[in-house]
Amino acid sequence: MPVITLPDGSKKVFENSVTTLEIAQSIGEGLAKATIAGKVNDVLLDATLPIKNDAKVVIITSKDKEGIEIIRHSFAHLIGHAVKQIYPNIKMAIGPVIEDGFYYDIFSEYRFTPDDLNKIEERINKLIKTNYDVEILQVPKEEAIKTFKERDETFKLRIIEEIHEEGLINLYKHEEYIDMCRGPHVPNTRHLRHFKLLKLSGSYWRGNSENESLQRIYGTAWAKEKELNDYLTRIEEAEKRDHRKLGRKHSLFYISEESPGMIFWQPNGWTIYQVLMKYIRKILKKNNYQEIRTPQAVDRSLWEKSGHWEKFRDDMFTTSSENRTYAIKPMNCPCHVQVFNQGLKSYKDLPIRLAEFGSCHRNEPSGALHGLMRVRNFTQDDAHIFCTEKQIQEEVSTFIELVFEVYKTFGFDEIIIKLSTRPEKRVGSDDIWDKSEEALTKALNDKNLKWELQPGEGAFYGPKIEFSLKDCLNRVWQCGTIQVDFSMPIRLDATYVDIDNEKRNPVMLHRAILGSFERFIGILIEQYEAKFPIWLAPYQIILLSITDRNIEKCQEFNQFLNIKGYRSKVDIRNEKIGYKIREATIGRIPLIAVIGDKEEEINSVALRALDGTNLGIFDLPNLYKLMDELIEKKGRTE
Repeated sequence: MPVITLPDGSKKVFENSVTTLEIAQSIGEGLAKATIAGKVNDVLLDATLPIKNDAKVVIITSKDKEGIEIIRHSFAHLIGHAVKQIYPNIKMAIGPVIEDGFYYDIFSEYRFTPDDLNKIEERINKLIKTNYDVEILQVPKEEAIKTFKERDETFKLRIIEEIHEEGLINLYKHEEYIDMCRGPHVPNTRHLRHFKLLKLSGSYWRGNSENESLQRIYGTAWAKEKELNDYLTRIEEAEKRDHRKLGRKHSLFYISEESPGMIFWQPNGWTIYQVLMKYIRKILKKNNYQEIRTPQAVDRSLWEKSGHWEKFRDDMFTTSSENRTYAIKPMNCPCHVQVFNQGLKSYKDLPIRLAEFGSCHRNEPSGALHGLMRVRNFTQDDAHIFCTEKQIQEEVSTFIELVFEVYKTFGFDEIIIKLSTRPEKRVGSDDIWDKSEEALTKALNDKNLKWELQPGEGAFYGPKIEFSLKDCLNRVWQCGTIQVDFSMPIRLDATYVDIDNEKRNPVMLHRAILGSFERFIGILIEQYEAKFPIWLAPYQIILLSITDRNIEKCQEFNQFLNIKGYRSKVDIRNEKIGYKIREATIGRIPLIAVIGDKEEEINSVALRALDGTNLGIFDLPNLYKLMDELIEKKGRTE
């Protein structure tokens, strides 16, 4: 007689084992219809599986986050059902849930097209309208093997071979289609209504390019039609803001097959890069960082000693010379320790903050490369703080304030903070990890910040705080980080002389604000839709001549503006002024200054903003003043 405790503390007693669906029915028919699964003693369970013992039960519906994920996972299986009906000879690989959606990897000699995507979507719609029950079969491993051998599902058989733990395997039966999954899934397809298949892409079995090439079908699903439509609208907006398209359109950067995953910066993009670097450099100087520069290629022995060779060897580019192997640096930290190690350091010298705009190379898989967001060569706004244990709290606290200040400058007000703790594979003793994790936890709590815990997601040498920003489309980008590292200074013999004249190892704080310049600029392109605020824009102002008589005055004003340090250019083509204004607007130039006979007579310009607002008549001194005020605001409106 299981006793079921519900979230409100009330209890229900059942004579025999009971399912979550039956518990919901005992409460009300409406709840039963809405039930997707149960959370039994904090573990998700299919709504139709029996609960045999006393348990705490939460009934999961589409209103719950877990309910939406179950809906999406069930839709992945529906892809399998539909695709196997249309193309019986294909083989199904895996179909997990991802953020806001799901995908299924499929092996097929036939190459899918967008038309096939439409066919599959139509078939899914037909299937879900039948409102069939999704049956769960819990079978021994041998029976699961037999089932998928009969269906010639070679990838499913490989998955089963990788299962070493004892117990039954969950098979989910969609009419004639059978798939394998840990579950749970919806009990009936009536819960599956609001979805859209989004795109096709390539992938590899287990993400390894040496394995079979697969085809991936992406989709999204939501509890309500409005939520689906809102998401599709955001997707359309994201397509418009795609930094790769805007990069080409506005001559910011390009990527060539001659150097995959590495960026060729064009003058406009490089201007943004330099302005961004100048801003960060100013922030560093204000916060007492010392800028350094370290080599690109470093002997293998240093990476072995630091632990990076064992962990990242496959991701490193290497070269050889005179019987020595060098790694093109994938990160800067071991090199910064070398700089710290030059000369004897005292406790009075700490903290020492070493910063570098460090160029790093990582041999990312070609399939993972994505514009500026995922590259093989990137520049970090990297820094390492060498301090004592007692200084950790203050340094972390100061850095948190710095991160918020910088992100606010770019219009990012919602910052998501996560604390990542020790991974399974790591260096350093448990005692060191205890101290590191405690230090970061205390720093966050002392500032009364809201944060999430990510168990097991820390770096191999220490725990870390991750700072993610949310853009105008509610997408989350992880950028900044600070990591406490007791181990690397020990491994690389970094020491200082303490107050008692004993040598001790400093604590090393790894930190970055932007993460990488390339990725952060990609985020900014999409955030601003390439309509950069005046302080960051490649060109801040353009001078347009109405007639040929005004060309000389345009050129004169342009020279004055450039001498004063503003980024200015002219459009003196023999075109109508309306056309020139449209061109300047398409070019995303923040200020458009028109000079005709009237303006020339009073030695001024007629000024308008990018959004078409008429700002009035300005002579040069007042134009300088306005531009200085706008630049100082850095795009902020308050």
